[in-house]
Amino acid sequence: MVGVSDGPDGQAPTAPTAPVGRPLLSLALAAMMDEVHAHSGAVYLLSPDAPVLEMAVMAGLPRAFAAPWERVGLSAPIPVADAARERRLVWVGGEEEMARIYPRISVVLPYPFALAALPVATPATVYGAVFVTWPGAHPPEMSDHERDHLTAACGRLAVRLERAAERSMPPAAEPDLVGAPAVSGASATLGAVEAARMVSRLPYGLCSLDLHGRVAFANAAASELIGVPVNRLLGTQLWASVPWLNDPVYEDRYRAALLSQQVASFVALRPPGDWLSFRLYPSTTGLSVRITRARGVARRGRAGTASGEAQDPPSRLVTISQVLNLAGALTEAVGVQDVVQLVADEIVPAAGAQAVVLLASRAGRLHVLGQRGYPDPDFVQQFDGTPLTAQTPGVHVLNSGVPAFFDSRAELERLYPARGATPDGFAAWAYLPLLASGRPVGTCVLTYAEPHAFPTEERAVLTSAGGLIALALERALLYDAKHQLAHGLQAALLPHTLPSMPGVEAAARYLAGTRGMDIGGDFYDLVPTPGGAAAVIGDVQGHNVTAAGLMGQLRTAVRAYTTVGQAPEQVMTSTNRLLIDLGADLFASCLYLRLDPAHGRAVMARAGHPPPLLLRPDGRVRVLDLAGGPLLGIDGSAAYPTTEVAFAPGSVLVLYTDGLIESPGVDIEDALAALGRRLAEAGEQPLDRLADILVGHPAAEERLDDVALLLLRVPR
Repeated sequence: MVGVSDGPDGQAPTAPTAPVGRPLLSLALAAMMDEVHAHSGAVYLLSPDAPVLEMAVMAGLPRAFAAPWERVGLSAPIPVADAARERRLVWVGGEEEMARIYPRISVVLPYPFALAALPVATPATVYGAVFVTWPGAHPPEMSDHERDHLTAACGRLAVRLERAAERSMPPAAEPDLVGAPAVSGASATLGAVEAARMVSRLPYGLCSLDLHGRVAFANAAASELIGVPVNRLLGTQLWASVPWLNDPVYEDRYRAALLSQQVASFVALRPPGDWLSFRLYPSTTGLSVRITRARGVARRGRAGTASGEAQDPPSRLVTISQVLNLAGALTEAVGVQDVVQLVADEIVPAAGAQAVVLLASRAGRLHVLGQRGYPDPDFVQQFDGTPLTAQTPGVHVLNSGVPAFFDSRAELERLYPARGATPDGFAAWAYLPLLASGRPVGTCVLTYAEPHAFPTEERAVLTSAGGLIALALERALLYDAKHQLAHGLQAALLPHTLPSMPGVEAAARYLAGTRGMDIGGDFYDLVPTPGGAAAVIGDVQGHNVTAAGLMGQLRTAVRAYTTVGQAPEQVMTSTNRLLIDLGADLFASCLYLRLDPAHGRAVMARAGHPPPLLLRPDGRVRVLDLAGGPLLGIDGSAAYPTTEVAFAPGSVLVLYTDGLIESPGVDIEDALAALGRRLAEAGEQPLDRLADILVGHPAAEERLDDVALLLLRVPR
């Protein structure tokens, strides 16, 4: 089996999951952990069907701890995905660093531990990734030995996977949890028996839990304190056997102890009035729990977490973990397409699905908001515009608010024969109602390539996820509506085309900021005047509808003052007074000029605006140092003196707003010099081409602010 050598869109090269047995992976993981004294870890392999990492084996902790990340998209913001995608070692040195770099993981696992994630890759192919963790006492930096050993071990594992793929070895079954070596021999057995007898005589309760929280031993004192016979405790999870301990808050202490490898404790009330103290002593193979009566306790706070077995249905805390992880991810979604992409990246892999469609209602019809994973996108679009009276599962779930799960095509066709007549190539479906504030927002459809059973626990998790998706979708729909309104308003306020005037060439560009509402107060205009033209460029403070509306008023005012024949300094003074009279409490920078091409000159007035650039006919670029006054809207008595500049045929005048030269971490003088160099190099280009060059440099790709650009040239 040969892996692909180049990944899509600059991503890491990917390969199908290597057909290797789990014993090899388990042994390799155990060897890595032993050498660097890590206490847990896991190996992920790339799926053969999609850019998804699937957990193959895990060691040192219950697999349920990693339930939200059993299957993760290669683009997901988690350490193993970053390691595989970017082919680099990812190090997280502690709890605070985890919260800063990977807040989603920190929300679900808010415990002190260090983590390293590494790619499992040959020079040509990425096969997956590995992570290992250490207790919270680990130093904040990784040692050279740890780094070198783990890097070498992952490299060796990648070579083994490559060889196994070439031989097409069949997978072998093996438990996913790597255990500690067993102690054998008669002497060990006798010693264990004697130790158990001694412990059984201790005056306080003592029990032993394995990594999954199952009781392996309990003495008589523990049984008496808890109130449950020993034979009913053995082999069960403590919180499952003792009803009053069945609380995720208590179970969190168990989880915290295992992850941090630090002693944890909590106090719990055994009804009706006995308070018991539980102290948890962790090791890499489980926990020892000491139970005593709590002294002097009236009401105490509680603490704790739960865990299920690797193959068992998820426990209550695992469900909470998955929901918390999703909630953290959904806070990052802004628009509707962000929600669609996030569901595809986060929920589809975790649920074992292959594709997703988001539907919503508008004007009595069903509309497709977006899809990911369908081989034929046009297939999904045929459902766009379906009446809300149609007998389809998407419409029914939207109207009723009740989820629907179809584990096979036969079941779907039995209930919805018409739906079965349009096969989509999938074999199972989960239709989740998206309810926000008690009303339906839409429907989320997860599709599966193979028949898929939906047990009760999975249905509960998916339904909970649907509620979180609904909240994000409601917010995104509102954002998109506001954005559409704001964008339409701004487009209406800016000139659609520049007027054609004899003796003057002009070109303009406007780029919205890449963050926020993508709307601001930048504006420009070109107005014919007797014998020439007047040009203006400005920037109203703020990035919202108010700024855009005020921008429109200023542009209209400048055009009106120009039309009645006011001189440049008068236009600026009149506009300043108007802005103050409007009482908007916003400021604006502005540059206004009157161009006289017949006499080769331009008269300019400036109000706190960045200085323009002038490309002379000899190819030299000059930053024009203009006289000026304060920002518009500050001082009603401010004056705006003018400066006359020679503007010979062949010259190019560059007017711009500060978004063109301001970038995080870049000195504004350096940015202005770079703009001048680009102007000098491309100044002979047609103005439209020159405008594209000036706004198309890499620094402008990530824009915190809007960019407006106006170019003027007097032909030779």
